[in-house]
Amino acid sequence: MAMMIAPLLTYPPMPSHCRHVVHLVYRFAAGGLENVVVQLINHLPHDDFRHTVVAIAGFDEGFVKRIERPDVEVISLDKGPGQPFKLYPKVFKLLRRLRPDVLHSCNLAAMEFTPVAALAGVPLRVHVEHGLDIGDLGGGNAHYKLLRKAFKPFVNEFVAVAAPLRDYLANEIGVSAKHLHLIPNGVDTMRFRPRSTNDTLPDGFPFVPGVDWVIGYVGRMVDVKNPLLLVQAFINLAKSNVPGTERMRLAMVGAGALTDEVSQRMQAEGLRERLWLPGVRTDVAEIFRAMDCFVLPSLFEATSCTLQEAMATGLRIVATDVGGNADLLEAGRCGTLVRPQDPQALASAILLHFQQNLTASQPVAAMAAIHEHYDLATVINRYRELFRPD
Repeated sequence: MAMMIAPLLTYPPMPSHCRHVVHLVYRFAAGGLENVVVQLINHLPHDDFRHTVVAIAGFDEGFVKRIERPDVEVISLDKGPGQPFKLYPKVFKLLRRLRPDVLHSCNLAAMEFTPVAALAGVPLRVHVEHGLDIGDLGGGNAHYKLLRKAFKPFVNEFVAVAAPLRDYLANEIGVSAKHLHLIPNGVDTMRFRPRSTNDTLPDGFPFVPGVDWVIGYVGRMVDVKNPLLLVQAFINLAKSNVPGTERMRLAMVGAGALTDEVSQRMQAEGLRERLWLPGVRTDVAEIFRAMDCFVLPSLFEATSCTLQEAMATGLRIVATDVGGNADLLEAGRCGTLVRPQDPQALASAILLHFQQNLTASQPVAAMAAIHEHYDLATVINRYRELFRPD
């Protein structure tokens, strides 16, 4: 196992009542659920909680730096291909050493270790479902259902971050309402806010505010996020000959297996100079404020962190009507919903925003919804109550 940050013995002493939470994730790198873990570590009361992160398949050192506390150990299990069961003895010994009060497991890959946590004597095991896999977008995969049902007895409390996931856990997995909680992801509204005249442009930002009209995407460049749908919609707009579309630019922030294909498709259409691909960034809030319209082209979402952040920023929004997007956008009151996998429908919705044919009430409603329902302080308090039921 690889360890990072500092040996435990160098940490300052914690109060005896401090609860130790072990956050178990598949990989600790840029992503929505990983951002939630960072939020919990940084914002749960420091006198009441301490934290360890265990990453099944490794971690990104740059992402780890988002943790603001100096007392957090980050551990990689360095899992290779194949089933996780051979890691069970190692994880058992690790949990016996760490002696956590709470295991916070995220998604199915982490849930597979809940029997080990129970055997190791972890008293409270909280499992959170943040989304479904690319091979199970409809929730009908019989193998995944069987696994979740098999591991369900080893979980004390379940959390779903969106209503469709809550319904899936209740109806398909059989989780009782007594032990099932709906806690959406939260937004730091002090950080994610509308642009002001004093804002500076992000480092390396190549476009000119007020001249260029920037369509933005923030997320992983992977199949389930479907960034190529946005690329095709942008190509359709660029070739439409509609007046003004020559001003459109595309900013796609993130990294993943599809990054090269995104660049190659734009290059093949002679549009590469209208694309900004900065990779993973830590200044996402500043980049949001440099956008004019945010697009989420995913095949599935639960409660999308980036969609919430775009709402808090006051951007015009277009998102595919999948998963929890309709609930988050209040069925179109806070943003425009389009059919998934339909590049022309996506292009048409973007064009309507560009031409100002949609009322400006959507961004106003979106900001109000975030402040009312998804404020980070409220979400942190829900987790505090869950992790510390006494």
